[in-house]
Amino acid sequence: MCGVLGICGSKDVVLELYQGLNALQHRGQDAAGIATFSEKFNLKKGDGLVQNVFNPKNLARLTGNIGIGHVRYPTVGGGGADDAQPFYVNSPFGIAMVHNGNLVNYFELKKELFRKDFRHLNSGCDVEALLNVFADELMAENLCKLSAEAVYRTVKRVYKRAEGSYSAVAVIAGHGIVAFRDPHGIKPLVMGKKDDDYAFASESAALDILGYNTVGDVAPGEVIYIEETPKFFKEGRRLYRKKLVTTKHTPCIFEWVYFARPDSVIEGINVYSARFRLGLELAKRVKQLGIKPDVVIPIPDTSRPAASAVAEYLKIPHREGLIKNRYIGRTFIMPDQSKREQSVRQKLNPIREEIKGKDVLVVDDSIVRGTTSRELVNMIRGAGAKKVYFGVFSPPLRHPCVYGIDMQTKGEFIARNKSEEKIAREIGVDALIYQTVEGLIKSIKFGESVCTACFTGKYPTRVPEKLFSMIENERMGLKIGC
Repeated sequence: MCGVLGICGSKDVVLELYQGLNALQHRGQDAAGIATFSEKFNLKKGDGLVQNVFNPKNLARLTGNIGIGHVRYPTVGGGGADDAQPFYVNSPFGIAMVHNGNLVNYFELKKELFRKDFRHLNSGCDVEALLNVFADELMAENLCKLSAEAVYRTVKRVYKRAEGSYSAVAVIAGHGIVAFRDPHGIKPLVMGKKDDDYAFASESAALDILGYNTVGDVAPGEVIYIEETPKFFKEGRRLYRKKLVTTKHTPCIFEWVYFARPDSVIEGINVYSARFRLGLELAKRVKQLGIKPDVVIPIPDTSRPAASAVAEYLKIPHREGLIKNRYIGRTFIMPDQSKREQSVRQKLNPIREEIKGKDVLVVDDSIVRGTTSRELVNMIRGAGAKKVYFGVFSPPLRHPCVYGIDMQTKGEFIARNKSEEKIAREIGVDALIYQTVEGLIKSIKFGESVCTACFTGKYPTRVPEKLFSMIENERMGLKIGC
């Protein structure tokens, strides 16, 4: 799960890209990058947070009124500097691209691009495959004059070759910016407008911060082309958009559960409100089970709206019993388990006066591997809690995600083959309360056409039979690919 940003402005866009990426930092802490175009591509990317990758000197050379940016959370690839986005190719025209998602046929595409098109991929990042497919299909068009129709035909052929989740933004040198989503619309992408400037972002919060008015989501299977012409300042920009493919829209439900900022709107649904409703549904389960805690404490920050709803419904106090160190990143998206475990104690510290001698209901968004939850429970018991109940406002995670969340192997899930009672014993709680799948879908209010694959095992796209074993082999450091 990454963060993407693209801006077509009337002056240099680098500062807006920098500010927008800071607003999307929660979506990826592994690497960051910006590419702008001004007669040539200007590129800077590297490992680390946005504020560490960029400085005044390298920002100053990223000139141009059109550009793209990215914050990376690694799934496919080793996560090194070579895999940081954006990527670019020199032909045709020169194209730079960023994307959020995961190609389920990445390994197949990598072989196909080399065998059929003689295109060598130099990284382990799947956007390089998507970019080369796009470039290859654009080469099939009449390149004397790039038209919107040529872009439509190109992206339609990309849809036939690229499978999985992808929300992509690309700059075509000297022509403009292209944004498109996969036919299922699994990953979010929203468009904003400010005067005659346009922006695309993974979340509406980034557009709000930059002063853009949200126009709406890029639809599943839709391409938007904003043409940058020499006559731009006389005629204004030309925007073209077309829905190329219609299929079942299945946005990732984990956006509302965990990834997106609470002040963002995903698919027209406010994230804060969705999490509050998830808390109400969880509270009903707590009441049904006859559990009567003295206090509700959220695991900051994602769980605050849900914990507030639980306390309100059960009519018990809601307290901040755990204080977060703002300078420690999100543990879920850290690249390896040892770093996650090490950061828990550094990230959170209990307020003993709110915990000691009480039956505490802790509210969290999910349990993946269980190690973080166990550390949290030990911390709360160490602060003097009489009993610890653990409420989770999503259902048990049991199935690998192949669309861009770093839980891709079956062995990563504590709930894979265990009952709730056994999980409760393993993480050391007096009771464990999970959300139901029905409560999850009801709370999001998008209907049943959402991607719940990590909970139910129902994948909206074709998933190659060997994909899971290939991912496991890659994790073990075995060579995969051409």
